[in-house]
Amino acid sequence: MTEKQPIYVLPENVSRTLGRDAQRNNILAAKIVSDIVKTTLGPKGMDKMLVDSAGNVIVTNDGVTILEEIELDHPAAKMIAEIAKTQETEVGDGTTTVAMLAGKLLENAEKLLDKRIHPTVIIKGYKLAAEKVKNFFNEVSFSVESKDVLKQIAMTAMTGKEAEGNREMFANLIVSAVDQVASGREVELGNIKIEKIRGDGVENSELIRGIVLDKEAANESMPKKIENAKILLIDFPLELRAPEAETKISISTPQQLQEFITSEEIALKSMTDKIIASGANVIFCQKGIDDVAQYYLAKRGIFACRRIAKADMDKLSRATSAKIISSLSELGEEDFGEAEKVEQIRSGGNVMTYVRGCKNPKAVTLLIKGSTDHVLDEIERAVKDGIGVVSTALKEGRMVPGGGAIEIELARRLRIYANTLGGRERLAVEEFSQALEFIPETLAENAGLDPISILTELKQRHESGNIKDGLNLFTGKIEDCISAGIIEPLKVKSQAISSAVEVAAMILRIDDVLVSSGNSRAKGNYRGGMGGYEGMD
Repeated sequence: MTEKQPIYVLPENVSRTLGRDAQRNNILAAKIVSDIVKTTLGPKGMDKMLVDSAGNVIVTNDGVTILEEIELDHPAAKMIAEIAKTQETEVGDGTTTVAMLAGKLLENAEKLLDKRIHPTVIIKGYKLAAEKVKNFFNEVSFSVESKDVLKQIAMTAMTGKEAEGNREMFANLIVSAVDQVASGREVELGNIKIEKIRGDGVENSELIRGIVLDKEAANESMPKKIENAKILLIDFPLELRAPEAETKISISTPQQLQEFITSEEIALKSMTDKIIASGANVIFCQKGIDDVAQYYLAKRGIFACRRIAKADMDKLSRATSAKIISSLSELGEEDFGEAEKVEQIRSGGNVMTYVRGCKNPKAVTLLIKGSTDHVLDEIERAVKDGIGVVSTALKEGRMVPGGGAIEIELARRLRIYANTLGGRERLAVEEFSQALEFIPETLAENAGLDPISILTELKQRHESGNIKDGLNLFTGKIEDCISAGIIEPLKVKSQAISSAVEVAAMILRIDDVLVSSGNSRAKGNYRGGMGGYEGMD
């Protein structure tokens, strides 16, 4: 009888992690990601300094920025980073919260796995809890009724970030910007342009009712300031087009050469004469402007900028009501835009063109000023968060108390709901409620307070019916967060919870991980122990 030979199904360069080992590795990776970002949560959170291989430095406490910059290699960790990106895209804030919740849900699921509760049962319990939370949100949220509330929402989003010292000023600028570009309750965030200028004080940041361009006049002899601007936007070059195919020009006499050169100048002068005759005194061109055309325009006192980005051309159109034209032959009075002033300003090493005083602009510019690039970048992230939450609150029209108040109230209601369940799903719902309490617990911990005492008092207050009570970290006390102005859009919380549940469920379903070191799309090896994902060159 011949001896059976072993059958090799997988190639040698494929490593495989099975069952509980696979689950433990993935859960551990999620916990590590959660631990990385949790110290940044809240107004008293700490910053991270991220240094890449080229020596570039980023100092931030923005969750999604941290997860993007640290270049995660572990597949499960990457999934957590993805939901943080989704949170940032959808609602503009809550990226740290969503990563922490996902990590805590998986950490709590591990306790149930150790009790031999099947992942499917845990997932079912989590889904039941998430569905119940949606119903609870209707009972514990409040309507957004004024601009003052929107300002408080913006200030809450910027708390603990670089802009905190001037958060009231930035909140006013953000609400004014959103109000200006809003169409009903819809806000196109692309219509709020953010420009940064280094070398001035943060307190000098301003909202421009128009567009600021990182450009200067095409010709030094052009005027640097135009009052009552009549603006023309063109998306074709003010220069002669080169022949598309290879072209030969036969010239036999000096006179023919001079005629050829002169004909080019005549063609360019004809183009500029049409612009001059139209009455336009400011031109923004998406393409190039020939030196000869620049000369004629400058001679007539016309301000012109060239090579304007397509996105900026669209913003200029929305701000000034000008139409972007493709042919001078069809130029009409309705194609022009208007602005009180177009001005070129030099500030330090920056030369910027300001288009100010537009009538009812549907695109505006937030001009951020600061001492260093690191400060400017972090303020920009804070301002983007503020813009995101204000537009979300305006669109959804609902808000919830911050400071951990909403999480404590949802956890309390979920525990009551869990008592109505009979199966093992009840344990999953209880773990879900405990995961929600991780947010106020971390807020207290980051502020140097006693998390156990804070949680105990919060629970006691919510049992008494004070559903708005949360942690005010500026005073270190528990108080009514709506009255204290610690407010967040409902969508930030609902999106964070639903995303965290989805990724936790997906990771819990994984019981087999196969990694090929020869595959360019999954180039690496699993390591045991810490469950890392080790890249291979």
